[in-house]
Amino acid sequence: MNLSEEQVQQILQGITIPPQPQILVDLQMEQLQPEPDINHIAKLISQDVSLAGTVLKTVNSPFFSLSNTITSINQAVTLLGYNSVINIANGISIKGELEDNVIVELNNFWDTAQDIALIAASVARHIGYNKPDQAYSLGLFHNAGIPLMQSRFSDYFETMRSSYAGQRERIIDLENEKYQTNHAVIGYYAASSWRLPKVVCHAIADHHNVYSLLASGARTEMLTLLCVLKIAEHLVGNAQRLGKCDIDIEWQQLSEELLSFVGLGAYDLENIAATFRDQGIDIVNNI
Repeated sequence: MNLSEEQVQQILQGITIPPQPQILVDLQMEQLQPEPDINHIAKLISQDVSLAGTVLKTVNSPFFSLSNTITSINQAVTLLGYNSVINIANGISIKGELEDNVIVELNNFWDTAQDIALIAASVARHIGYNKPDQAYSLGLFHNAGIPLMQSRFSDYFETMRSSYAGQRERIIDLENEKYQTNHAVIGYYAASSWRLPKVVCHAIADHHNVYSLLASGARTEMLTLLCVLKIAEHLVGNAQRLGKCDIDIEWQQLSEELLSFVGLGAYDLENIAATFRDQGIDIVNNI
């Protein structure tokens, strides 16, 4: 079903996370091909938080009346079809260009989101979690609140880096003090607006509360997803690349209980890390 320009604008209303400029360029180049490849388009969209979120929001909207929630970007793109997906991408691209300094600040956000999503899906398969698409979604969207916070608070990135440096017990505590909210809460509402699965939305809200969840002794699907996420974050070096912190303080706090929860040892993660290094993904931390 093709979406009209008016329907596309309704979908885009309230979406303020900027898409990656290079992804938009790659999508435009694909449109110029004699026979655009829908699979390549799906791959490009799956690498971008804004585009992927909007596509999932669209396909899971009442407009399509699907009986099951769609979590796979590939499936969503196939169901929407080429014309609708391109209309969405083009609609986002004309909402406004970013200034160069903002692009520089957001590069680490975009890059870490892609890498964490890919590794989270792989770790999920490795431990036998049967919904790797949800692990990928959590990896891609868990920090969606960061650019939204930055768009509201000009000093947000400075605050975030102070948080990763361990100035408070949890990474979100300093944000709560300064802004009376934090990127995990804002990310939860963004994910809910995109109609992501509830377990993913709640995991986004709690992704800096993993220590207390592990301490509770509960064994839930959400906690499994969060453990997968934290492994992926550590391998990618989220604290170093995004938080500009030499030490992953959160991992030091969590790692022993977390690895026990998912049944992995250091040797398992070393093999996972080596596999991704061979694929050219920047693995920052050894386990």
